[in-house]
Amino acid sequence: MPDILIEYAGEIRLAIGQTFVMVGVSIFAAVLIGLPVGTLLFVSRKNQLLENRFLFSGLNLLVNTVRSFPFLLLVVFLIPFTRLIIGTAIGTAAATVPLAIIAIAHYSRLVEQSLLDVPKGVIEAAISMGASTREVVVKFLFVEARSGLVLGLTTSIVSFISYSTIMGVVGGGGIGDFAVRYGYQQFQTELMMYMILIMVILVQLIQFIGTRVARLIDKR
Repeated sequence: MPDILIEYAGEIRLAIGQTFVMVGVSIFAAVLIGLPVGTLLFVSRKNQLLENRFLFSGLNLLVNTVRSFPFLLLVVFLIPFTRLIIGTAIGTAAATVPLAIIAIAHYSRLVEQSLLDVPKGVIEAAISMGASTREVVVKFLFVEARSGLVLGLTTSIVSFISYSTIMGVVGGGGIGDFAVRYGYQQFQTELMMYMILIMVILVQLIQFIGTRVARLIDKR
């Protein structure tokens, strides 16, 4: 192991841990809230199971508004809200708030797109068999779209890692913040390059696992 990595081993472990916390909370929020929101976007569309123009328009506007915010400005804009629910706007815990919100908006749109790819005949067949709306969604739509949902989550996780790299602006830490503070600002280019390499390996590993899982569960 290069000497410079040994020298900063403790700080690097801390930075990796902070990144995992931020990304982990984002994934949890995306699945727990983003999946239902994306499903609501789909079922409330015109000519869908629970067609509701007002619900769809409201959710669509909200998701588009969050996704259209430049992420750095969103972080700053949410500081009062973050302070309200966390008690502070500084630190790794505080950084998870804007990350969770963008994660929900990001994944909900991908969920909607995955469900739109399901052939309409699947829904019609489910309804003809007497399935309730809940059963159509859970037992038919999610099953047919499972590969796309996994790929969408994989894409989202990669984006969350990218977003986490700029959370140093609110003291969130993480690999990206470490690379800037200890690598770029202290003119230790070698250290910065090692941090970039760690990020690249992490993203490649996540993409490989996500793609592999999606292929295994795709029975079409």
